Amino acid sequence: MKVIGLTGNIGSGKSTVSRRLGELGAVVVDTDRIARDVVAPGTTGLDEITKTFGSSVLTHAGELDRAKMGSIVFQDREALSRLESIVHPLINREVVKRIEEYKKGQNPAPALVIEVPLLIESGMQRLMDEIWLVTVNPATQLNRVLSRDGLSPEQALQRIRSQMPQEQKIKYATKIIDNNGSPEETYTQMDKLWSELTGDNL
Repeated sequence: MKVIGLTGNIGSGKSTVSRRLGELGAVVVDTDRIARDVVAPGTTGLDEITKTFGSSVLTHAGELDRAKMGSIVFQDREALSRLESIVHPLINREVVKRIEEYKKGQNPAPALVIEVPLLIESGMQRLMDEIWLVTVNPATQLNRVLSRDGLSPEQALQRIRSQMPQEQKIKYATKIIDNNGSPEETYTQMDKLWSELTGDNL
């Protein structure tokens, strides 16, 4: 029973990798979903964000306006640090809970995969048995972010530059997944890593 931290910078294709691991039999936890839950209306997370940034970051329905929040924090590193100091501990607490449940044997899957974009930045790598890093070249990364998120080149670069450089993350990685090619090429890598992990021949 392994706990794997799956990470990679924006546009690296973590979702493709995590989806394949789920198909192979892993239990996958997407911390982007957890991040949304911990700042839902009525939570202490959203209350703290509102106290810190003001009610202008809320929609008319009282939900967090993610586009507005992004426009603030991705051009102001201090604001980004303040937001992360609110959200990261809440996500960390939920991840610890999921790991504890998994290690109690409630699910017999051979691996629990925690998909965390900011795994290393948040210090959450200490909770993992292994760290699997999805890598991509800068040109492909930028093209993916532009086509997926509908951002301007300047906005896309702001988000890319807000994260720890990929080169620095490599030294933390147990396994590196090159996601520059086709989905099929990535699946071949994942199948091989899964076979090594479980001893099953696919």
